[in-house]
Amino acid sequence: QVQLVESGGGLVQPGGSLRLSCAASGGIFSRYVVAWYRQAPGKQRELVASVAPGGITNYADSLKGRFTISRDNAKNMVNLQMDTLKPEDTAVYYCAGMASGMAYWGQGTQVTVAS
Repeated sequence: QVQLVESGGGLVQPGGSLRLSCAASGGIFSRYVVAWYRQAPGKQRELVASVAPGGITNYADSLKGRFTISRDNAKNMVNLQMDTLKPEDTAVYYCAGMASGMAYWGQGTQVTVAS
């Protein structure tokens, strides 16, 4: 059973930075596409960024240049560096791992951008 645990969320002022981490266990992590999604109150869950097993990354167009996803297969971890944060980035951020038609989700971590 694959388990994903997010960490690193919190309260940050506009213009600040946060680094989210997703720690995986219970599967062959290096084979998974890992993605970060977010869901703001009253809105649908949306893709933030993803990283393929070989390291190819994909970003939501609106977030390119501010967010950076990276993976460390040796540590079974994927990070999301978020810079120049805006109030509209406030959401619960979820980590998802996908392989062989299966998808696994973490519990989410709250990110609040406010002064």
